[in-house]
Amino acid sequence: MEAFGRLFHSDATFVNRFGTYWRGVDQIVAGHAHIHATIYRDSTLAIDMPDIDPISGDAAILHFWTRLSAGAAHPAGPHQVDTLILAVVTRRDGDWRIKALENVTLTNPMTGATILRP
Repeated sequence: MEAFGRLFHSDATFVNRFGTYWRGVDQIVAGHAHIHATIYRDSTLAIDMPDIDPISGDAAILHFWTRLSAGAAHPAGPHQVDTLILAVVTRRDGDWRIKALENVTLTNPMTGATILRP
């Protein structure tokens, strides 16, 4: 989790795929630590190349897809979930880190069922 935490500025914000809002890297890491040690301990995450939109010399907006492949440790058993991430990254003291991130699960708007993109 230490490496995960280094992706974020200390005052970053994060909205997970269930709408939980965390402020500060300590909350972000704590919010992920338990699930990474339990239900997602045997899962993998594939991340597509981001679409990057610079908004200044020290800030950019990133959009990118992820596919979570949950393993047998998950209560629902092995399955996949696609999410679209929107992140704002900023450069401070020469280091690029995440300032804000929102993770949205791809779902069918009529049923709420998760769907996988092609």
